Amino acid sequence: MFNSRKYIVLLAASVGASMAVSTVHAAETVAVENPYGLAALWAGGDIVAKATLLILVTMSAASWYVIIAKFLDQMQLGRQGRDAADKFWKAASVAGGITQLKDGSPYRYIAETGNTSSEHHEGALLEQIDLNTWITMSIQRAVERVNSRLQNGMSLLATVGSTAPFVGLFGTVWGIYHALTAIGVAGQASIDKVAGPVGEALIMTAIGLAVAVPAVLGYNWLIRRNKSAMEEVRSFSADLHAVLLGGAMRAAPGAALSKKVA
Repeated sequence: MFNSRKYIVLLAASVGASMAVSTVHAAETVAVENPYGLAALWAGGDIVAKATLLILVTMSAASWYVIIAKFLDQMQLGRQGRDAADKFWKAASVAGGITQLKDGSPYRYIAETGNTSSEHHEGALLEQIDLNTWITMSIQRAVERVNSRLQNGMSLLATVGSTAPFVGLFGTVWGIYHALTAIGVAGQASIDKVAGPVGEALIMTAIGLAVAVPAVLGYNWLIRRNKSAMEEVRSFSADLHAVLLGGAMRAAPGAALSKKVA
């Protein structure tokens, strides 16, 4: 009976020691750094690999900046559109409605442009254009400028989305070249000679895709939101055109007819 108890005690001690050793080995395994990760890629890469990686990082940062900045601009434009719907059309006049809109608002810019075109139609050549056409042209130009402002940065997203995979592919080709060079120098295709360059190539491919995919998705998403925002802007400009033209015709009922006859 005494021997069995001693055996059980010794067995428990042995199991505990084995578990402690396993824990130590596991901790040591976790502490080992990955020799084929991003840090190893940067530390062991040549100037071409580092330049390629920096280009991809710069493209990614630029595309994310554009996505966030354009999203904030679209949200601001949406708030300005709601303010125009709530305040501008309740004013007694176009000039009074303009004062209700915030400075820098595209809606205020369009309203000011249209109001100015209805009040100032001067010049030897411009007098040959009838008032309706002149107001239409002025408002349309203002709308196109707003649309052009909304499109700023979209070409960058399109460029990043179309070129980032090829930049990553260039890094892949360069990594394969290093792998083949290592095989030629060593004289044999051992895994320790080619693991680093091949890992570098695969990482470059993954980074290129990680840069391109958000740029393409962000481009399509922002284009759709820009289209919705411009529909609201064009609706506002059409209503403004009708109001301005009606007011101008009431102020000078025979002006448009005389210009058409001339």
